Amino acid sequence: MMAVSFLEKVRKGLARTRSTLVDGIMATVSGSATIDDTTLDDLEALLIQADVGVTTASRIIDSLRERLATKEAGADAMTELFDVLEAELQAVLVQTEAPPLDPSAKLEVQPFVILVVGVNGVGKTTTIGKLAHQYSQAGHRVMVAACDTFRAAAVDQLEVWANRAGADIVRSQSGADPAAVAFDAVAAAKARQIDILLVDTAGRLHTKVNLMEELKKVRRSLGKDGGTAPHETLLVLDATTGQNALNQARQFHEATQVSGLVLTKLDGSAKGGIVFALGRELEIPIRFIGVGEGIDDLQPFDGQAFVQALLDR
Repeated sequence: MMAVSFLEKVRKGLARTRSTLVDGIMATVSGSATIDDTTLDDLEALLIQADVGVTTASRIIDSLRERLATKEAGADAMTELFDVLEAELQAVLVQTEAPPLDPSAKLEVQPFVILVVGVNGVGKTTTIGKLAHQYSQAGHRVMVAACDTFRAAAVDQLEVWANRAGADIVRSQSGADPAAVAFDAVAAAKARQIDILLVDTAGRLHTKVNLMEELKKVRRSLGKDGGTAPHETLLVLDATTGQNALNQARQFHEATQVSGLVLTKLDGSAKGGIVFALGRELEIPIRFIGVGEGIDDLQPFDGQAFVQALLDR
């Protein structure tokens, strides 16, 4: 279970989404004599406005229609509506609940390689730094690989995070082949008996084919010499981008076989509903969410707590 302090951060981060959804639902239902098709159509529009997604919103409304269409819009009906909505939203997130790598767990392979992908600006390098800190604090030997060789600032930022976390770093000169850096990092991690290797990557526009081909090459290089790496491929998404995050996820998943999502910048966005669209349409586990700039503000995702924070009245 999440700590109370973290739940409060999630609740604060979802404030605008909650205002859009909860206030809108209460205003819509309280102004109707019955919960009829017109009311449910208005509720569906509110869900879509909160970036829950058209498909997911339609499914939720269908369930609500079966149970509530004949109810009078009184206090009991309002309570039941929220109960049904909570159950439906949590059902969507059940398929996204898969625990991330436990920092204190015994690793089956060494090094355990985590490939981290995403477009520039989503918080990818910061996420790597926070993960490095968590794993180091748990007693693991950690290394980061600076494979975004096209941006010197990204490499420098990663080195700052590595130093802060007490992690090793493998880097190369600007413009070096990212796949070669990744290959060298795996070799170095084995030689130094590193437990966890976090691999940063370039993140230029996801619509550019050359970026995706480059990421495929990096992925292949990690598994050379008979290895099974990467053991986890995390896609970092910016929660504030709404449906664009869903488009990014589809394209990165096709290219890199994403095994988990990290949703960042969930600290005031009106786009928190994108979590449900991602869960419903992609069925890729959400491993972590970020609700602040602090080093401890990246936390394992808890679907039940997320829905409770979203629908808190």
